[in-house]
Amino acid sequence: MDLRIFTEPQQGATYDTLLTVAKATEDLGFDAFFRSDHYLKMGGVDGLPGPTDAWITLAGLARETKRIRLGTLMTAATFRLPGVLAIQVAQVDQMSGGRVELGLGAGWFEEEHKAYGIPFPKEKFARLEEQLAIVTGLWATEVGKTFDFHGTHYDLTDSPALPKPAQSKIPVLIGGHGATRTPRLAAQYADEFNMPFSSIEDTARQFARVRAAAEAAGRADALTYSNALVVCVGKDDAEVARRAAAIGREVDELKTNGLAGSPAEVVDKIGRYAETGSTRFYLQLLDLSDLDHLELIASQVQAQLS
Repeated sequence: MDLRIFTEPQQGATYDTLLTVAKATEDLGFDAFFRSDHYLKMGGVDGLPGPTDAWITLAGLARETKRIRLGTLMTAATFRLPGVLAIQVAQVDQMSGGRVELGLGAGWFEEEHKAYGIPFPKEKFARLEEQLAIVTGLWATEVGKTFDFHGTHYDLTDSPALPKPAQSKIPVLIGGHGATRTPRLAAQYADEFNMPFSSIEDTARQFARVRAAAEAAGRADALTYSNALVVCVGKDDAEVARRAAAIGREVDELKTNGLAGSPAEVVDKIGRYAETGSTRFYLQLLDLSDLDHLELIASQVQAQLS
């Protein structure tokens, strides 16, 4: 069972804060450090000192960590042209010695696009599909050959398809709740399917759809299945309540919608998600100043799952 730490820096975090959390993630034995790809805060926080860019952050962490995997949940297809994204991710993979994973989604937060002058197209899913074809196609093109793609939204001619990643294949993550198109895209392009912030019942239904699509595509055993869930663990009820208050959430709501409570409660709930086929969990850590929280999860939750 892989436990990965997932951060939301748009809510307010410097690069130095993220570096501290990433190093703790590595030192405490977690599998990976992931971050969101957003440029605007959400909810009732000030978001200070402002956003950091996902791939610039990961490039820095690539040089300052040694073991942990690094990636995004999810890079927004609206933020970057696919050829540029393929270069960026391949370069960070080289910088990390082959530890990068790419979560790629359609993009959804219209307000951040307006805030930073980023076009927000109506037809986002078709663009995502073309981006997946282009990014994976560029990486798969043999050195010395060229890559062409002529789609509705993007057109590439005689691309040298360079640079190449350090890995022979960078893992691609696709996620979401869509009942038809999302499973089809995952079956075609993904190495991992992630179900974000969903109940056990909804997870089971969506995993079944993705498995069926993967089987139809001849990739029945090719995908890893994972969940992303907010985490709030405490040694006792008072500590759980303190951590919930620090992120502006209620304990009962967190227990319903996330992984919250005592270490035993969290291990039990992870086990119930695991019954759906989930083997990897992205723990959404919202208070990045609370490193004791990470240590508790490592010693009292992760230790029971390894």
